[in-house]
Amino acid sequence: MNGFDWPALLRVALFELQLRPEEFWKLTPLELRIMRGAEADGPPLTRARLEELSAAFPDKTRDRAK
Repeated sequence: MNGFDWPALLRVALFELQLRPEEFWKLTPLELRIMRGAEADGPPLTRARLEELSAAFPDKTRDRAK
């Protein structure tokens, strides 16, 4: 499945967070993640970590001559 599972997110908002539907629809996905405690998932992505990941998983380049 691509994208968001909107029904599941709405259930979380209504039942766990006890938001009204209009409050839910005004939130950004990031705000909803923070309200659910996602900031405890781990540290934010730093420039050093991004560079590590870029080195480990370089972008594939296309042959532009074609």
